[in-house]
Amino acid sequence: MTRTASKQKPNLMKRTIMVASAAAVLGAGVIGSGFISPVMADSLKNVPLVGTIYKGTSEKSLQAAKQQGIVSEPNMSVTHDGVTLTVAELLYDGDRLSVILEREGVDLKATASPYIAEGTKFIGDPDSEYVKSRMIPEKDQKKGYIQTPTLLADGKKMEYSEAVFGDYPVKDNAYRVELSKGLKLPDQFELTIQANVTGVKETFEFKIPVNIDNKAVVVKPKNATKSDGQFSYTIKELKISPVSTRLVLDSKGMVPASPEQKGEYGPSMVYYDIVDDQGNVLTPSRFEYFHSKPKTEYQIDKLYSPFNETPKSITIKPFTLTVNQKDWSVVGQDKDSVGDKTYLKDLEMTIPVK
Repeated sequence: MTRTASKQKPNLMKRTIMVASAAAVLGAGVIGSGFISPVMADSLKNVPLVGTIYKGTSEKSLQAAKQQGIVSEPNMSVTHDGVTLTVAELLYDGDRLSVILEREGVDLKATASPYIAEGTKFIGDPDSEYVKSRMIPEKDQKKGYIQTPTLLADGKKMEYSEAVFGDYPVKDNAYRVELSKGLKLPDQFELTIQANVTGVKETFEFKIPVNIDNKAVVVKPKNATKSDGQFSYTIKELKISPVSTRLVLDSKGMVPASPEQKGEYGPSMVYYDIVDDQGNVLTPSRFEYFHSKPKTEYQIDKLYSPFNETPKSITIKPFTLTVNQKDWSVVGQDKDSVGDKTYLKDLEMTIPVK
């Protein structure tokens, strides 16, 4: 299970991101669950870390990331009581920190601990069968599960607003940590990873120097607002690095509805495709379904796959999905598709990249 932590208020979500009754609070963060489809997982098995985070990363982008210190393979190991944890891969690009821990010494299918610690706060019913089944005394827990690690920068606990902790779906006996939003870290610092494993008294600790040559292209376009008179959005920032593209925007107004989105059907919130000047569409790091009536204001901060080369211009293509408002199911959604997209052509925007 992948656990997603966020300091934002939880929304009702199904399938991709779900806040369950056993969702715990990490400080001010809410943990939910998520997944990578079997098709995507299979296609990523032989791709290095940067490619497993984003499908479609080119070899050229990967080499640039290695040269800039963004991607590395520390291969640092610590063994306690017959269990070995290894920091296999590390990615830090100035905005996002990703770590892959590999585990050896135990025969367990999962790496992430399924147990709920005493004193955990819950969203939902703390007396549910789901919660009770995971409230196992420490002495009765199976040995070898990795508990949520603590990350420090120069000895201080990292602050973040969104993160993922849990099983790494494309590699056996591996655990993934990704802090993807709200990080305020320098280009050079000492990373400390502290991880506890069920059934093992000692803490696994790693200290890794991080030093990147941050050459990200930051685009803050002026007058980058598009409106159809009812709905509008404004691009605040685009950040282009060898391993990712970050889109930050604000939107306001009622979501436009297509002729097919009438009666029992309606539009979802507005999503955004990013297309380069060669027609290549970037892949979002995660696609979220918010199964409720769209709000009239959103602040979007999303990560996408990197460009093969820095484009001369990019086009933002807003779209909606068609949902059945009785159960919020998405028309056309399956394991290979997010659903049928309705593009809002009047709201498309092309931005030059200098």
